[in-house]
Amino acid sequence: MADWLGLKDKVVVVTGAVGGMGTHFCEAFAEHGAKLVLVDIKKDAIQTAAKKLADQYGVQTLAVATDTTDEDEVDATVQAVVAEFGKVDILVNTAAILRFSPFEDLRLDEWKTAVNINLTGYFLMSQRFGRQMIAQHHGTMVHISTVAADFPETYSGAYSTTKAAVNMLSKQMAAEWGQFGIRSNCVMPCLVKTPMSADFYKDPNVLDGREHLVASRRIGNLDDIANAVLYLSSDRSDYTNGDELRVDGGLGIMMQDMIPKPGGRREYAIKAHQAAK
Repeated sequence: MADWLGLKDKVVVVTGAVGGMGTHFCEAFAEHGAKLVLVDIKKDAIQTAAKKLADQYGVQTLAVATDTTDEDEVDATVQAVVAEFGKVDILVNTAAILRFSPFEDLRLDEWKTAVNINLTGYFLMSQRFGRQMIAQHHGTMVHISTVAADFPETYSGAYSTTKAAVNMLSKQMAAEWGQFGIRSNCVMPCLVKTPMSADFYKDPNVLDGREHLVASRRIGNLDDIANAVLYLSSDRSDYTNGDELRVDGGLGIMMQDMIPKPGGRREYAIKAHQAAK
């Protein structure tokens, strides 16, 4: 049971490996004894992070500076991983950007940048590593999406559109590659405190307002997301393919609860129940 997830010595590639979720995912995999490949455009930062993980957890690491939207660099990354480890077991696509803008003001270059990083980068990494997984006849992919793929994140430019496309990309790969022993799933977080969103929660009114939107009445943390990624990466989820795992504390089921009733929904129900006795 100490290695319930069975991730020890698995070769795991994580994109967007420095900063935010990617860093936390790498630490979580390292804690379980996985061999880590850190992929990010920030060369110095991933080299430092890779050494830190190797020293702290005693795991084998490899840092590969990569622009995930560049075919040649992605191909070189696959070659480097296979040369170092001989295989790849798990790919976690994390790298993405969010740029706020009213839709009517969104410039074409801003739209293209988001599509390129958030969708094309996922496609290239998945396709190229997918070819290796097909040759191996096994492999697992986990893509970080968002609840905003189903419910538009207003004033966020192309973000929701690209994430909705990531969900379908994952489904298509699962449908086509399942026969080769490959699984592809998405994790869909929402209302999670990350380095990118931490400033939002410094305002107590924002914190309180957001907590009351969630069934669990709390804001998520990086461990919540990492646990979902680890599960979908492991053989414990072996019969889960082409699906999305929502990690939102129950936000998605709260629509009716958000509709006001006189005195408050719970209070209204209590009074109505007492009156009916």
